[in-house]
Amino acid sequence: MMQDYDNYETIQLLAEESLAVICLNRPDKLNSLNATMRRELLDAFDRMANVARAVMITGKGRAFCAGQDLGDVDPASGVDLQKVLRQEYEPILHALNDLPIPVVCAVNGPAAGAGANLALACDIVIAGQSAIFIEAFAGIGLVPDAGGTYWLPRIVGMQRAMGMCLLAEKIDAETAARWGLVWRVVENEALYREAFDIALRLSQGPTVALGLTKEALRASLRNNLAEQLELEANYQATAAKSRDFVEGVSAFLEKRPAEFEGR
Repeated sequence: MMQDYDNYETIQLLAEESLAVICLNRPDKLNSLNATMRRELLDAFDRMANVARAVMITGKGRAFCAGQDLGDVDPASGVDLQKVLRQEYEPILHALNDLPIPVVCAVNGPAAGAGANLALACDIVIAGQSAIFIEAFAGIGLVPDAGGTYWLPRIVGMQRAMGMCLLAEKIDAETAARWGLVWRVVENEALYREAFDIALRLSQGPTVALGLTKEALRASLRNNLAEQLELEANYQATAAKSRDFVEGVSAFLEKRPAEFEGR
């Protein structure tokens, strides 16, 4: 049975054994990010880092996340967006990126601006057929933020990243899949179950090895070949000391499913 952490206003946090599910829960505002949601997301990521073995993120209602709640950033009020990004967005993105466990994102509708970039920061992205990705910043005279300029060139290449950011055009789910923005596209009705099953499978996997795999893949974007081979050797030495490695080999030799403990 899933445990409901009911002390949040703008998100829903559910946990069952080793899996945590975070639902953005402002459906009447298309799950746009206000200050409260940012605080609660950071708290949820920190809370689950040492409890869960996988995390799933999705949105309530017909949207995944419409990005920044523009009602909070009226230009006439002189809002300091640099301060908001540094003090509120950056901690969330670092916490998400630094999670030593797999993060699965189920994009159930429009993902715009910071909402799109929140999804792209996850490890595996599953999109429903109604999902739309849009780097909406140019439409309101802003620069892509929340990690968009970091992730997009690495995921889709510079030309497509430029087109997405400068033109601010909607990218539908099938195009997103062709471009490598998402792992797969499924029927809307099947999205939650598909993402949940993948996240559950990961939560029952060899947690140490999966976390090191995440780190190794990301490090490859900055390392040369010699550095990456050295990193692989070091990480493999760490993984080989885990109880899950012993269990994995034993299960293979005994021709049975492995029962990983995440240690």
